Amino acid sequence: MSKTRKLQPLTKKLRRKKRVSGKKITLNLWGVLAICAGLALFISFPYFFNGRFASKGTSVPEGYDKFCLDVSHHNKGIVWDSLRVAIDPKGHTTKSLIHAARIVPVKWVMIKATEGESMTDECFEQYWSEAGRINVSRGAYHFFRTSKDPRLQAEHYINTVKLRSTDLPPVLDIETMHRGCSRKMLNDKVLTWLEIVEKHYKRKPIVYTSDSFAMMQLSRDITDHYPLWIARYNNDPPFTRNWKMWQFTDKALVMGTSGYVDLSVIK
Repeated sequence: MSKTRKLQPLTKKLRRKKRVSGKKITLNLWGVLAICAGLALFISFPYFFNGRFASKGTSVPEGYDKFCLDVSHHNKGIVWDSLRVAIDPKGHTTKSLIHAARIVPVKWVMIKATEGESMTDECFEQYWSEAGRINVSRGAYHFFRTSKDPRLQAEHYINTVKLRSTDLPPVLDIETMHRGCSRKMLNDKVLTWLEIVEKHYKRKPIVYTSDSFAMMQLSRDITDHYPLWIARYNNDPPFTRNWKMWQFTDKALVMGTSGYVDLSVIK
């Protein structure tokens, strides 16, 4: 009897230790899981931030059902056969088929071709070929550098871009002025590029620029005589007259693309 009494307290102590040990293991496990979840969130945050996994993009201006996507080497992982603009009931772009109220095929794709006197976009050849095999109108744009010779820039574009009759007209992207460039110098150089390219392709080029740049820097020789593709990130249409396309966002979600992309509507 006495031995049994002595063993009972010892058995109780061992049971208590086992319970405490189990609690420690459980707490440690939850701690590890919490750390892993935190690391996963930290690593994936940029992807959520740039729209890779987001389900809703920017709102689409009302009254437009023709869309133009523009891409360059910054846009990787394009699935060309899947380019669609899905719009949810509240008018936002989405990549969720469940939330899509309507789905509209992308009508035009603008691809960066050249920049300055010698730079060719690293993805141009591939993207130009891919866009040419699917049911979409393709266009190629040149990023203009006011510090470079406009004739050499025009020749570089012409040597790089071969247009078919079904392709869109040439496109000039003019957004910046180098230090020391006057408004007159800017417009003279831009007009030189436009005239050379128009003569070669026998098609009037499209001019891409921002709403403010068009109104403050470009002359009416350009804005009144060339079709305009205006960037204005707003639900209100551009103030600039004569616009044919309106790039309304750089935060659109488009099926077949990765992350946020630039999206325009066609007038």
